[in-house]
Amino acid sequence: MENHENQNVEPQSSINLNKSEDQFQSRIDMIELRTSLEKVKTEIAKVIVGQESMIEHLIAALLSNGHVLIEGVPGVAKTITAKLLAKTIDVGFSRIQFTPDLMPSDILGTSVFNVKNSEFEFKKGPIFSSFILIDEINRSPAKTQAALFEVMEERQITMDGVRYIMDEPFLVVATQNPIEHEGTYRLPEAQLDRFLFKINVGYPNLEQEVAIIRNQHESRKEDKTEGVHRVITAGQLKSYQNLVKEIVVEAQLMEYIAKIIVNTRENQFLYLGASPRASLALLTASKAFAAMRGRDFVTPEDIKEASYAVLRHRVIVSPEREMEGLTADEIIRQILEGIEIPR
Repeated sequence: MENHENQNVEPQSSINLNKSEDQFQSRIDMIELRTSLEKVKTEIAKVIVGQESMIEHLIAALLSNGHVLIEGVPGVAKTITAKLLAKTIDVGFSRIQFTPDLMPSDILGTSVFNVKNSEFEFKKGPIFSSFILIDEINRSPAKTQAALFEVMEERQITMDGVRYIMDEPFLVVATQNPIEHEGTYRLPEAQLDRFLFKINVGYPNLEQEVAIIRNQHESRKEDKTEGVHRVITAGQLKSYQNLVKEIVVEAQLMEYIAKIIVNTRENQFLYLGASPRASLALLTASKAFAAMRGRDFVTPEDIKEASYAVLRHRVIVSPEREMEGLTADEIIRQILEGIEIPR
């Protein structure tokens, strides 16, 4: 399946960059990183047809050590893609199904009285893992959603005055359905801002739909994911994340990022612009995309490629424009087109 979001707005920079990636000498050795990421894509492709954009952004989030919110109608492989990605990495995995009756203690853990030593012991919840998949995050009320604030931002949990540090790497991937509103709770802006990316997932095209049907017809496996193997260790992923931090960003590109963010605050079509956290997210994500293309420096195309997923959940379209059908992606496109690209 393929992500059809914003086909008329998202840049196709990855194609051009891949063609020219051998025309320079990288100062940082990216060979192992790129080889490992290709192995990850190959493993996921054993099950998933298309969805290149979603997979690319999920991998970029891994390299950026950032969380991801995936939005799409049921049946477009949101959950299984996240599960497959987790399966390619040798780290702990937890899946949490959010429901209206889910309590914060069901996620974080709770103190249990031990009769043997007459003391309370903290029993860790499913959030104590490295790769957390939260299905239908908007199904739980604000109290339960708020339980994620500290752990997503600071990668720690404070319970009964005791601080528990999460193991690295730590990644939260959450899914939600954009069309079903009964029994759901809107995510507050403060929580949305803690996600590095918001990925919109669309329907596959005709050719991909045929490929999906054919694969299902020809498959003889009960569990389609059993052929997917681990190809990256936790230590390797941590080293790749450190490598991404060394990617070079020129001063004019930092200014370019700042101009994009400031323009969201001054745009007449936006009720709410992006915060400084968005600037940092765009910087980090641009470095990840550069590394995925085998470069040790960021280009304007990397920034553009990251802009939509970084900004679409951090800005709010004014009610008047929203009623007219104007989307956040369209406004982001207009902002990017209105800013001169540094050379």
